[in-house]
Amino acid sequence: MTDLDDLFDQLKQKRDEVRVQIHLASKEVQDEWHELEQKMEDFSAKARLADTSTGVGHALSELGSELKKGYKRIREAIKDD
Repeated sequence: MTDLDDLFDQLKQKRDEVRVQIHLASKEVQDEWHELEQKMEDFSAKARLADTSTGVGHALSELGSELKKGYKRIREAIKDD
């Protein structure tokens, strides 16, 4: 399993954890969730291309890090509500 595969698995797990509780969140948090969902779709599409494209890995790592931070912010915001 590659680092990218590991990152993708981690993101899916964090996404699933947040998805269960997103209905409890404020409108602002739900808006951020929708933005992250669009980025996750982009990440998924680029991840499928990573095997055939060089240089995409770095961009995916950055996007993956952004997604992880976003899911963490949402999870913390839900806890605070």
